[in-house]
Amino acid sequence: MGIREDVVEMARNARAASRKLASLDRGTKDRALNGIADALLAQSDLVRAENGRDVAAAKEAGLSAAMVDRLTLTPARIQAMAAGVREVVALPDPVGEVTSMWLRPNGLRIGRMRIPLGVIGVIYESRPNVTIDAAALCLKSGNAAILRGGSEAVHSNRVLGRIMTEQMVAAGIPAAAIQVMPTTDRAAVDALLEQEESIDVIIPRGGEELIRKVVAKSRIPVLKHYKGVCHVFVDADANPKKARNIVMNAKAQRPGVCNAMETLLIHGGIAEDFLALIVPALTQAGVELRGCPMTRHFVPGMKAATDEDWTTEYNDMVLAIRVVDDIDMAIDHIQKYGSDHTDAIVTENYSNAQKFIREVNSSSVMVNASTRFSDGFQYGLGAEIGISTTRLHAYGPMGLVELTTTKYVVYGEGQVRES
Repeated sequence: MGIREDVVEMARNARAASRKLASLDRGTKDRALNGIADALLAQSDLVRAENGRDVAAAKEAGLSAAMVDRLTLTPARIQAMAAGVREVVALPDPVGEVTSMWLRPNGLRIGRMRIPLGVIGVIYESRPNVTIDAAALCLKSGNAAILRGGSEAVHSNRVLGRIMTEQMVAAGIPAAAIQVMPTTDRAAVDALLEQEESIDVIIPRGGEELIRKVVAKSRIPVLKHYKGVCHVFVDADANPKKARNIVMNAKAQRPGVCNAMETLLIHGGIAEDFLALIVPALTQAGVELRGCPMTRHFVPGMKAATDEDWTTEYNDMVLAIRVVDDIDMAIDHIQKYGSDHTDAIVTENYSNAQKFIREVNSSSVMVNASTRFSDGFQYGLGAEIGISTTRLHAYGPMGLVELTTTKYVVYGEGQVRES
């Protein structure tokens, strides 16, 4: 068969598997998930060997250090993947939960019950841990999934797919419940986005270019975030030491991820002192700095920031800095240039913290915490299948509950409608 025919068959098989998944008991799903976690640790050497092939190819192809870091599976990251699966196991099963029930004057009892979305297509780049996170969340929430990782992680994803299939089959779950697309041909993605009769939602994870291509071509609803232009605003009433630690963590800990800070905003009243504190630390960490005119007044020689810098997700050791007059100017900047992902304020002023929470409507708003915490695992969701910056259905990190919808359930005693 050709690529399109292969994808059509995968989608149809996923649809058939989703019907069985929707009615599976929690024990069966949890047995499969525990088996996956155990197998990840038991076969860690095999996973690392296959991942090593991908990392070597990425370095040879000249991928940035940040992108290679996203691709690499260290022993600690494999352990974290297994721990994430076990957190999903420990979470309540949302399927079948009755979220509300009310009585009508005619005696009808009307309620809402959680059900799976159905079949989910996940298209992503670089990070092979997404393969496990997405599979675990889909399986627990009763959804079948077709996973299409980037070509740079093909060997990693294939071995992870084999591990998951073995454990699902051992637990009595159809192999088609979680399928890793075997081909790296881009035609397969185009074919996947046409399967609206079999697939219910598409979730792309990756750079803005990938996500916009998916949105433009998909016949299926897409849950998305285009980019993570995350801000930290250091208020006039910030604790300098606390602010320094948050800024360094938000920018330099893992610059290649979507919840890393890309723009630092500093209140003008403390700008000179705070820049004197933070610039040497950022420079020593290897961060390239680009500043507004006022920033460059305090730090001569810093590269000038352009309007493009305020909207750029660098995914690298680059940071734009702007000095603002007050909290209102900081909020205006975020509303104009932000991406509705994650934004933080560092302040000891309760009123300013509450104003920031009320007026910044990003999917995650932080007070005195690093933007790096915007993550399903950190939020206690077990893992995340993505971060949505679209406000219909889900907003922010998406865990189990966000992979379900609700149906109405109506109980009667023979009532008939008269008008």
